[in-house]
Amino acid sequence: MARMAAPAPAFTARTLTFLRRLVRHNDRAWFHAHRDEYDAEVRQPMVALVEQLAIDFRRIAPDLVADPARSMFRPWRDTRFSENKAPLKTNIAAGFPHRALGRLQGAGLYLEVSPTGVWMGGGAWAPDTAQRLAIRTHIADNTDRFRRIVRAQAFTRIGGLQGRQQTRVPRGWAATHPAAEWLRYAQWLGWREDPAAFATAPDFYATVLGTFRALVPLVTFLNEPLVAQAAELPQENWRRTRENR
Repeated sequence: MARMAAPAPAFTARTLTFLRRLVRHNDRAWFHAHRDEYDAEVRQPMVALVEQLAIDFRRIAPDLVADPARSMFRPWRDTRFSENKAPLKTNIAAGFPHRALGRLQGAGLYLEVSPTGVWMGGGAWAPDTAQRLAIRTHIADNTDRFRRIVRAQAFTRIGGLQGRQQTRVPRGWAATHPAAEWLRYAQWLGWREDPAAFATAPDFYATVLGTFRALVPLVTFLNEPLVAQAAELPQENWRRTRENR
């Protein structure tokens, strides 16, 4: 008898119920009293999803890390510099960085499920000044290739290139440069948003995987100059640079 395929990773209505309750009871005592429920209904479904992505990334994104210990974000908020002192995040999220750059560095993929919606996307979210220059130079030097990436049907289907933009082309490039429209970006992103209930849909994982597959060419392109930039730094200096950000 043929073995039945395992169900695709997905969240449940209980996941969303817990996150909505967490919005109303955002304090440490309540969370600790309900930690087992959080682990079973919120954290474990994300662990299963990340573990399945680790398998699928071998085919579509071998340079990206999908590992529960490194990809998943902690439930605790950093409130040191925020007026909002609520201690807990009211979402469950995971990021998938380039293995040579590390967490929160360079371009990567990201998934978040909250009581108000699902966000899945990727790209370069917060490049620093040197990284922006490297990315813009890479775009300017490889305009035809970048054009094919951002105008590919799979990419435009999820909304095309998005992100914060400057009003003018940065200094160093003419306003008539063939890549001018993309050089003005300070973020290079693609994403889709769905209602929270979509996290429980039968085709949820297939949609996540399809969206990530459509974003991988952009993420790969953006990381190329950043990986090269990192390789040029002495290892100790690169480690300190990452730790000090």
